[in-house]
Amino acid sequence: MTREKLRIGMFGYGCVGQGLHDVLNSSKGFRAEIVRICVKDRSKARRIPMEYFTYDKDDILNDSSINLVVELIDDADAAFDIVKTAMKNGKNVVTANKVMVAKHFRELVDMQEKYGVSLLYEASAGASIPIIRNLEEYYDNELLYSLRGILNGTTNYVLTLMHNQGVDYNIALNEAREKGFAESDPTLDVEGWDAKYKLCIITGHAYGLFLEPEEVFHYGINTISKFDIQYAKEKSFKIKLVPYVGKTNENTITSFVLPRFISSDKYLYNVDNEYNGVITEAAFADKQFFSGKGAGGHATGSAVLSDISANSYGYKYEYKKYQQGSVSNYTRDYKIELYLRYKNEKDKELFGFEEVSEYFSGKLYKYVIGIVNLKRLYELREHLRRMDVFIVNTGRKGIN
Repeated sequence: MTREKLRIGMFGYGCVGQGLHDVLNSSKGFRAEIVRICVKDRSKARRIPMEYFTYDKDDILNDSSINLVVELIDDADAAFDIVKTAMKNGKNVVTANKVMVAKHFRELVDMQEKYGVSLLYEASAGASIPIIRNLEEYYDNELLYSLRGILNGTTNYVLTLMHNQGVDYNIALNEAREKGFAESDPTLDVEGWDAKYKLCIITGHAYGLFLEPEEVFHYGINTISKFDIQYAKEKSFKIKLVPYVGKTNENTITSFVLPRFISSDKYLYNVDNEYNGVITEAAFADKQFFSGKGAGGHATGSAVLSDISANSYGYKYEYKKYQQGSVSNYTRDYKIELYLRYKNEKDKELFGFEEVSEYFSGKLYKYVIGIVNLKRLYELREHLRRMDVFIVNTGRKGIN
C-alpha cells in the first residue's frame, strides 16, 4: 500500500507535543513533516525555530496543503472546536485528548462518516499501550467478557510510593509533581475522572456503546490514608485504581472506576510507578495482559506517532462492535464487595450493605467489608466527595 506524504499541522507544544517531535524526528519509516505548530503563549521560549509557530488556528485549519491535524492541547472545549473544524475541512485528525473524545464520542464518530475523514486517538486511552487498535482488530469478532486495568500513571505512582515507602498521600503526590507525573492541579487524575474518560473510550471499542461519562460511577484515591495502605499490606494486597467494564449478561454491560485490592498472584500487582496495565478476558483468547508506560511525553508521543503512521496508510477505526450491535444495554444494578473505612456510623449506613463479612472498630478508624450495589454508590456519588471515608473494591464476588 502506498503511504501518503503527511504535512502535519500541530496544536500544542507542551510535554506530549515535544515528545512527539522527538520520536517523529527519530523515525525513518515514513514520510511525515510537522510544518506548522499553533500555540497560545507568545512569550515562551521555544527549542525550535520560531518560524514553525503560529498563534492563529486558521493558519493550520485553512491551509489546504496540511492534510493531517494533530491536536495536543489541554482545553477540551477548544480541542473539540479545532477537531470539528478540521474534519469539516476534510482533514484527518490525530488527538490525545481523552476528555474531548469521551464527552463528544458519538458526535465525533458520526462526523467521521459524514465528512469521510479519519479520527485516531490511541494515546487518549492507554498512553503507550495500543489497547484501542487491539480491540478494533484483534477482538473485532471476539466475545469479550471484561476489561480492567490501571489507566492512570499519576495515581499509580502515588499509590506505589505510599505502599513502598509508607509516606502520606500528600507527600507522595508532591513527589509525583516533582517527577512530572502529576499536574499542578491533579484533580482529574486523583479523583478518578481521567480513568473514567479513558474507560468510556475503551467501552466504545470493546462493546460498541458510546456512554456519556456522567453515566459511569467513578471514585478516586484522594481520601486514602496510611491506615488503608497498612490494612492492604497486612493482607498481602496492593491498592490500585482500576477501571472495569464487563458483561452482566448477553447484551448488557456495566462499568465503574474504583480503587481495588490486588493480590500478589495477579498481573496488576507488579504494575508500579507510572506504568499502566490492561487485562482482557475473552471466550477464545482467554486472558491477555498489556503493560506499558502511562505517563510522560515520549510514552504518549509514541502512541500519537503510531496513529500518524496508521494515518499515512489511510487507516480508520471501523467501530465493528458498534456495527454488530450485540450489546445494547447498560446497567448499574450490580453487586460489589467493598472495603469501607469510616469514622461515623451514619456514613456507613448510607451504603446499604446487604451482607457483612468483616468488621473492625478502633479508636481512630473503623472499617467494614460487605456487599454493596453499584446503583447505591452512583446515588451517593456527590455525597461521597464530602465524606470522611475511603472505599476499595475487594475484587471478590462482584467480578472475576
